[in-house]
Amino acid sequence: MNTIWRLLSYSRPLNFYLPQYFIYTFLGVLFGLLNLTLLKPLFDIIFDQIDPVALEAYSSSPDFSFTLDYFIHAFYYYFIQVTEHFGKYGSLLFVCFVIIFSNLLANFFRYFSLVISGVIRAKTIKNLRQDFFRKVSNLHIGFFSSERKGDIMSRISNDVQEIENSITLVIEVAFRDPAAIILSFVYLFWRSPSLTLFTLLMIPIASAIITIIARKLRKTSKATQESLGRIVNQTDEMISGLRIIKAFNAANFINLQFKKETLNYAKTYLSYLKKRELASPMSEFVGVVFVASILVYGGYLVLNQQSNMDASGFITYIIIFSQVLNPAKSISKAVATIQRGIVAGERIFTIIDTKPVIENSPNAVRIDTFNEKIEFRNVYFSYGENPVLKNINLTIPKGATIALVGPSGGGKSSLVDLIPRFYDIQSGNLTLDNLEIKDIDLNSLRSLMGIVTQESILFNDTIFNNIAFGLENVNEKDVEQAARIANAHDFIMQTKHGYQTNIGERGSKLSGGQRQRISIARAILNNPAILILDEATSALDSESEKSVQDALDYLMNDRTSIVIAHRLSTIQKADHIVVLKEGEIVEEGNHDTLILKNGLYKKLSEMQSF
Repeated sequence: MNTIWRLLSYSRPLNFYLPQYFIYTFLGVLFGLLNLTLLKPLFDIIFDQIDPVALEAYSSSPDFSFTLDYFIHAFYYYFIQVTEHFGKYGSLLFVCFVIIFSNLLANFFRYFSLVISGVIRAKTIKNLRQDFFRKVSNLHIGFFSSERKGDIMSRISNDVQEIENSITLVIEVAFRDPAAIILSFVYLFWRSPSLTLFTLLMIPIASAIITIIARKLRKTSKATQESLGRIVNQTDEMISGLRIIKAFNAANFINLQFKKETLNYAKTYLSYLKKRELASPMSEFVGVVFVASILVYGGYLVLNQQSNMDASGFITYIIIFSQVLNPAKSISKAVATIQRGIVAGERIFTIIDTKPVIENSPNAVRIDTFNEKIEFRNVYFSYGENPVLKNINLTIPKGATIALVGPSGGGKSSLVDLIPRFYDIQSGNLTLDNLEIKDIDLNSLRSLMGIVTQESILFNDTIFNNIAFGLENVNEKDVEQAARIANAHDFIMQTKHGYQTNIGERGSKLSGGQRQRISIARAILNNPAILILDEATSALDSESEKSVQDALDYLMNDRTSIVIAHRLSTIQKADHIVVLKEGEIVEEGNHDTLILKNGLYKKLSEMQSF
């Protein structure tokens, strides 16, 4: 229940919408019920079934009071007047007119209740999606190494869709259907308390059946949605890795994996379907048993004159009670969808409730400039229990170019990821201008940095928007200037729409070198004080590498640069080279000094020269 109320809280302000929905629903049900209650006076007067003494009492105008007896007396009074003036056929027309008008009002109020429920659903889904997306975008990078991307995508699409389907049903089950049942039972109690109490004795049986089915539904629903998340993840991986799949003739292998998961989904969904579809026929069967029991017991009371109801009253009673079955059946049918919605909500809230590992400290300081140095002092870092960096001591002065080299897995990328706080150190000190990184406001810290990685991270948007990414009020002149510096302007102008050309998902319409130059243009436009280059040219051919390297040389000029490079020829002019192996600094100095040391750096250099 907490999950349901938490989902509904996303349609704030609920205290504005729910009262309106309740009023419209109540009036809709009330006027709908009035249609049926008019059948008894129709039977009584037109077919001369009313007691002469009661008829005489109803012939005088009643004194107003806000009671049920007054409204009944008033209706009979005016109904008798119509009968006297227009005859029985005229009174029949009168009742039919009242029924039509009552039905019109019932549908009028029902329409407005549906509109309000639609507003609640739309606001809930909009706010929930925004909150989920905002939460995912703010989670630390390490979170995604243990979570399937496809499963997260499934939650924001399939799970939110399940919630959308269930929200309206939740509102109906919470307000409309109970209102219909309660108002019907108010009338039924008024007509025959003893018979109505008899019917209430059978309700716990139906409730127990629905509860058992609901528990089983929740378990199987969770299994189907988890399986669906894995299917989405496999599909995403297949599309992303299609080139590798084809290159290794792995289509059959990947298809077999997908087949297994879809078979698992079909099996769990079929189990869910069997339980879901059981709710409706069971509730209908129980409803028929109810009606048959009332016919037997109520008919016995009426035939033996042990009830205050006459034949017309008993017929009306049966008709009204039959109307209780529809909302009761709706509730039982809604249970399945609501259970899926609850499971989906729990999956969504699992992400939303994840506490960020990387966040601002309570007294975080905003900074606007980088003035002195970045310093590592006795820094240790690990992914879980796996140590990655050990006792790192390193100073990066402002304006210097620092290169990180060494064998793969040595900890180079992990070291630079600590500077923008993609991860936090386990022990030691990491400072910027003598301020602990953890004590600096995250946004202001990262605004000082520009990052160009081996894989160009571009978005399915225009070239202009990719270069101006994250910046506001950027004019075309500045974007063009950044592109010229990055050696990207010429190829951009050769595209169909120039800077307004869409580059496809992840920049798929561009070559590797072109994508990289767009990334560099973005970094140039951002004008960062600290530049981080993570193997920015290692995946390029010689011609593309020269164009990109020229752009990088311009970008690194008079700027603090931290460069990770496997091609040692690209960092020979670096002010300081740090050699990492198995998470430790084993050598450092400039190119010439390290060559003279005759250590790991020289070995790597000779291997590449060879």
